Amino acid sequence: MTGQSYHIHGEDRPSRWLVTCDHATNRVPPCVGGGSLGIAPADMARHIAYDVGAAGLARHLAGRLGAPAILSDFSRLVIDPNRGEDDPTLVMKLYDGTLIPANRHVDAAETERRLNAFHRPYHAALETLASRRPDSVICAIHSFTPRLNGRGPRPWHVGVLYSHLDPRLAVPFIQRLRAEGIETGDNEPYEGHLDGDSIDTHALKPRRPNVLIELRNDLIRDEAGQIAWADRLAPILTDAFRESAL
Repeated sequence: MTGQSYHIHGEDRPSRWLVTCDHATNRVPPCVGGGSLGIAPADMARHIAYDVGAAGLARHLAGRLGAPAILSDFSRLVIDPNRGEDDPTLVMKLYDGTLIPANRHVDAAETERRLNAFHRPYHAALETLASRRPDSVICAIHSFTPRLNGRGPRPWHVGVLYSHLDPRLAVPFIQRLRAEGIETGDNEPYEGHLDGDSIDTHALKPRRPNVLIELRNDLIRDEAGQIAWADRLAPILTDAFRESAL
């Protein structure tokens, strides 16, 4: 199923799991800057525009879990679906050293237009999927760059992000990843809770079990890597979920 701002894969799959991918693509719709944000193609291929490799990983992982998946269909630089509507980073004007010309003069009216066109329809569809059964479990897929400009290398293969408000699934998942010898960050490479973000909105507030998985993007740049990591993560997730008794 495809909406104006998202794609849904496996909508009728019966699993409790719901796989989400907020930053699935670097697509800029024609109604925004004529389809361009005014930055170089090399920058649009970077993590600043989308989570490299995350879409393929989300699709393959959802298939292994017998779960539906929802993927955004607009760049995070158009408007960030993993930010609350009042977040000051909702429309980024500068990201990891790159100026975003098409966002330089974005005002409240343009932000509202982008919210209505992209952000709100995506979240409405996500919530509809999450509500399809009362015991849904959210698994959010993201990726991170091995190194930000001017910063040190990030050694983790996987980062598991979670809020102190609900660590029930994330903690056993981290333990099982480490038992498998996977270099795993515990709320690394960044903190796992942001008021108004996707997990806060669709998992914490409605009290749905959840985990947010970040893969280092050099490991999942191609489909072979995405398939390999989906195959690796699915049984670990399943075992961690069973252990959590949720």
